Amino acid sequence: MHQITLWRRLLAEFLGTALLVTAVVGSGIMASSLSPGDVGLQLLQNSVATVFALGALILTFGPVSGAHFNPVVSAADWFLGRRTGTGLTIKDLGGYAVAQTLGAVAGSILANLMFDLAPITMSTRDRSAGNLWLGEIVAVVGLLLLIFALSRSGRATVAPAAVGAYIGAAYWFTSSTSFANPAVTVGRAFTDTFAGIAPASVPGFVIAQIIGLAIGVGVLLALYPTAGQSADRVVVEPDRSH
Repeated sequence: MHQITLWRRLLAEFLGTALLVTAVVGSGIMASSLSPGDVGLQLLQNSVATVFALGALILTFGPVSGAHFNPVVSAADWFLGRRTGTGLTIKDLGGYAVAQTLGAVAGSILANLMFDLAPITMSTRDRSAGNLWLGEIVAVVGLLLLIFALSRSGRATVAPAAVGAYIGAAYWFTSSTSFANPAVTVGRAFTDTFAGIAPASVPGFVIAQIIGLAIGVGVLLALYPTAGQSADRVVVEPDRSH
């Protein structure tokens, strides 16, 4: 077996993140159109579409790149795996983060175009508040615990359903509706629609997500001291036989 080339993994991360954001933004636009005035129903429609899309995308791109689609997940994978020689290298991490962020921006642009909007419509939706930042910390910690617990216990095969289910639930139990992803946060600033976030609100969310990363890694090491040994199976173990 041999390692999948980096460019193929970066392409998978770019496409997967782009399509994820397309699903998030596009379903938000559709929900606003179909259910005007009913924010609760709009959120339900948006979250259901995101759950199904995320599960499908993990199944599609997981065998190539692991289907991180999230710099926080990639950073945790690098940090936990670096002592055991598993997971991402620092070069991989930089490439993944760039590919994910560019993919997220491209996903918003694609969604805007599909619904006959200007390619880039910077969001005016303010999401700056301490309770929202706390929601992001909770969302990230829970996501990391789930992903690495699955890989550590050899259950990465259920990640598409489990991660999708967690994100779907976190839409509703976190005050922030669970962005839990710096790349997706940046990407969603490029659409002034239901799923958007104002550029001025992005730094607060990203800082909260980084804090969630630090807390999540600390809790993981306390619960699973050898979590790094399975870092090469996050989110889904790539198929290195091709």
